[in-house]
Amino acid sequence: MNNQQPHQGQPVLHAGARLEQARGAMIMLHGRGATAESILALAEEFQQKDFAYLAPQAAGGTWYPNRFLAPTASNEPWLSSALAVVDNVVAQVLAAGIPTERIMLLGFSQGACLALEYAARNAQRYGGVVGLSGGLIGAEGEPRQDRGTFNGTPIFLGCSEVDFHIPRERVEHAAKILQTLSGEVTTRWYRNMDHTVNHDEIKFVRSMMAAVAVE
Repeated sequence: MNNQQPHQGQPVLHAGARLEQARGAMIMLHGRGATAESILALAEEFQQKDFAYLAPQAAGGTWYPNRFLAPTASNEPWLSSALAVVDNVVAQVLAAGIPTERIMLLGFSQGACLALEYAARNAQRYGGVVGLSGGLIGAEGEPRQDRGTFNGTPIFLGCSEVDFHIPRERVEHAAKILQTLSGEVTTRWYRNMDHTVNHDEIKFVRSMMAAVAVE
C-alpha cells in the first residue's frame, strides 16, 4: 500500500448495465468496515436495469481513520486518497460517454460523508447525490473547500433522528451548505431507525434514478 495514496490500486466492482450501454451510472461508496460488495447489493433494490453501478473498495475497509467530525487534517492522507478514487471513477464514467447529468453519487455512513464531501468540492450538475446517514467532513467551523455549483442537482439526505454516529445538526449543516451551492436538497428524518437504510430511502432514490433514465 502507498502510504500517501492508500486507496489507489484497490478494485472497483461493477454491476448492472455495461457503461457503454447504460442510461446512467451510480457510484456507490460503502461505510466503515464494510465492502464494495455490501453497498453494491443495493443495486438490486433500485430496480434500474439501465444503470451501471460502480463501487470502489477502500483499503482496509475504511476511507479515513477518524470520525467525519474530526479536523480534516487528522484524516489525511486517507481522505485525499479517497476523494481521488471517486474522481477516478467519475472520469471512467465520463470516458464511456455518460455525462455528469447522468451520474449519481451515493454513499452510506462513512461512504455518505465521502460522497457529499466529493460533491461539494466538485459541484456541478449531477444526475443526483445521495447521502444515507452522513454529513460533510471536517470539524465544526473549519473552512470549507467547496467549488462550483450544482445547478439544481437533486440531493437526498436521509437519516435517523437518533443516529449515534451522525448528529442531526451535522446533517442539517450539510443540507445548508449544499443548498448554498444551488443543490435541490430533500432531507428526511426517520424516528427510532437504526444506523441502516430503509425502504422509504430506497423508494426515493429509485425515483431519482428514474428521472435520470428518462432525461
